[in-house]
Amino acid sequence: MRNVSGEGGAVLPWLLIRQDGHGNRYRVGSFATRAEAQQIAERLGGRPGVGDSYLVERRDAGSGVRG
Repeated sequence: MRNVSGEGGAVLPWLLIRQDGHGNRYRVGSFATRAEAQQIAERLGGRPGVGDSYLVERRDAGSGVRG
């Protein structure tokens, strides 16, 4: 897992992923808790007319996410 640079060295194991209509996946952000990531996913996913979906996943070595 990647540490955030700074004094605390906090680990952010929860990823927010945007997946477009073609199946391409991009990391939007990293979060300390699943609840934080889910809150942002719900906020972004509630936009009308946008075909992207937002997923919350725990970070691992083989996530297949760009960015």
